[in-house]
Amino acid sequence: MHLLVLSDAPGGGKALLPALEYLDHSLAHQALDGSADAAGSVDLVLVDATGDLGRASHACRTVATSDRGCPVLVVIADAALAALKATWGFDDWVVPAAQPAEVETRLRIAVERSGDQRRARASTFGELHIDEETYVVRLHGVPLDLTYREFELLRYLTGNARRVFTRAQLLQEVWGYDYYGGTRTVDVHIRRLRAKLGAEYESLIVTVRGVGYKLDPAGLAARADDEAAAQH
Repeated sequence: MHLLVLSDAPGGGKALLPALEYLDHSLAHQALDGSADAAGSVDLVLVDATGDLGRASHACRTVATSDRGCPVLVVIADAALAALKATWGFDDWVVPAAQPAEVETRLRIAVERSGDQRRARASTFGELHIDEETYVVRLHGVPLDLTYREFELLRYLTGNARRVFTRAQLLQEVWGYDYYGGTRTVDVHIRRLRAKLGAEYESLIVTVRGVGYKLDPAGLAARADDEAAAQH
């Protein structure tokens, strides 16, 4: 396996994760803020989260949204585990003191699982197609011009269809622990997202009065029924 290590710590990947000294993998190294796409073909990216968590989360998201298409394994200390969020875009995590057998297993499973997920990272609602692999949303085959945050919000809602989220929950899960703005920003992004989905598909995102929002495919069916009734 060829691994790319994103870290600013001295000593490279084997200093970050000592178990690699005993495993038969080749390593490439770049700074945490480096362009992972410039490293050539790799099977997995290791991100150093033993220091600056904000930069580590940014590095994870950068790899996740690139065309690289390989899994991300976060190396993080026990004390910082509570800071990990799914919105970082990583596939698995490991502590620096992990034994070689555990590290090897996590590497192998992350690579295998990533291959399976790439084949299934798409959601379709009528003529709306959301491709998590390419970060492209198409409506009637035409790509929508969504910002990164709008895509993440739509992706999170579609991944949890019919589940109701408060504004605070969406802010935590989509914007992450390092965002200090108010919940008003959720309303603004929902409004912009509905506008880009257009009159035909804005009903996918349902406002639950007094609670928050959910994505419900039944909204499309209800709209279609209303239009059919209006024609008779």
